[in-house]
Amino acid sequence: MGKRNELPALVASLLITVALLGGGAWWLKNNFFSSEGSPSTGSAASSQNTSEAGNQPNQSILPGAVSASKQKGLETLAAGDYATAQTELTAALQAQRNDPEALIYLNNAKIGNGSAYTIAVPVPASKLVNPALEILRGVAQAQADINQAGGINGTPLKVILANDSGQPDTAAAVADQLVKNKDVLGVIGHYSSDTTLAAAKVYETGQLAMISPTSTAVKIADAGDYIFRTVPSDRLAAATLARYVLNTLNKKQAAVFYTSDSTYSQSIESEFTTELLSNGGEVVANFDISEAGFSAGKAVQMAKESGADVIMLALTADTAATSIQIMSVNQRELPVVGSDDLYDPKVLDVGREDALGLTIAVPWHILSHSQSPFVSESRQLWGGDVNWRTVMAYDATKTLAAGIQSDPTRAGVAAALASSGFSAEGATDTVSFFPSGDRNQTSQLVEVVPGNRSGSGYDFVPVQ
Repeated sequence: MGKRNELPALVASLLITVALLGGGAWWLKNNFFSSEGSPSTGSAASSQNTSEAGNQPNQSILPGAVSASKQKGLETLAAGDYATAQTELTAALQAQRNDPEALIYLNNAKIGNGSAYTIAVPVPASKLVNPALEILRGVAQAQADINQAGGINGTPLKVILANDSGQPDTAAAVADQLVKNKDVLGVIGHYSSDTTLAAAKVYETGQLAMISPTSTAVKIADAGDYIFRTVPSDRLAAATLARYVLNTLNKKQAAVFYTSDSTYSQSIESEFTTELLSNGGEVVANFDISEAGFSAGKAVQMAKESGADVIMLALTADTAATSIQIMSVNQRELPVVGSDDLYDPKVLDVGREDALGLTIAVPWHILSHSQSPFVSESRQLWGGDVNWRTVMAYDATKTLAAGIQSDPTRAGVAAALASSGFSAEGATDTVSFFPSGDRNQTSQLVEVVPGNRSGSGYDFVPVQ
């Protein structure tokens, strides 16, 4: 397709056990007798729970208790009783309106045995439930909007849900099952850069387009012709943070905390270091929190003794507790900046006063788009504010739909996304890609201040 895996100058195995035991023969029948390029016609493959690799969704992929109405809705959907499934899933949503899984399955139940185009969404449901829910809300809202508007060229959109457990090996195994399911025209995922990179190899070989709404590591730009993302890369976020440190905070000497266990963390650490050095600053201390014997107290003290005048937290959602501990030890003595994974309610709920002033780079913030129709519609749908992960997932869904509208085959979708003139309307901004598959969009800065929107007494708000 000619998609080059480089940024232009301007932006200087584990198979799933339940699948094999519970759905083997059924899965083979439904996957090897489907016809790519035609809408699926009510096959179970179009409404499956891919954590069971081809079985119908008779159980939630999310951890925790499931309401009786939701469980009955899933079971009747699996049995092909679409009328009862709609009734039960509607009741489930009335009881818990912000459950995106229930809305996705309700959207699927409304299609029933009718023709549909199918996409898949793998999320780390069993490991990072909040990010998984945030992504699924974006997908669910976009699916509802698309279908309520008449579908894609008159054909509705079905969504497969998958749990990749936030593990690279599992993500690759899920990707393998999705490649084999010929109904699937595109994939929205995965969450982390590590899972995205592991799965990307499979999608690239299988020639199935994937759009990640949340994976930002720079090396994803080199993952192949079928790999895209609606979130800007770490290179752009790091440049935004470095400029803020140097020009707004007037600081030049940074202490950087990262974890070598995460490709994303290493990516943002490397890009921030490069940007800071290129513009007159320097990193005077560097700490890998995954090293044995790491102590937040000792590290912060060493950073200050090394002359650091700012702390950079290039850390992940998995390491939120350590980020909070570092901020607690720092006692707001040095200003703290960080990566987008710190946009986390735990930072507000637990970090509280210690997190005041924390500034991070994110792709989107709701207060910058308060007059947008999407914002009012999302609040009405979910009963609260959405964050950047939901918006990037919404954009990824609308982008895949635009690719399907152009040509509803795997090859056609991928070619449409890679074409130089491609664009799609997102939640609040148009989606377009660099030749690398990276989104052409900048990051924005938000900081922690006292506030009441989150319910914790602290909020993220745009930096003025």
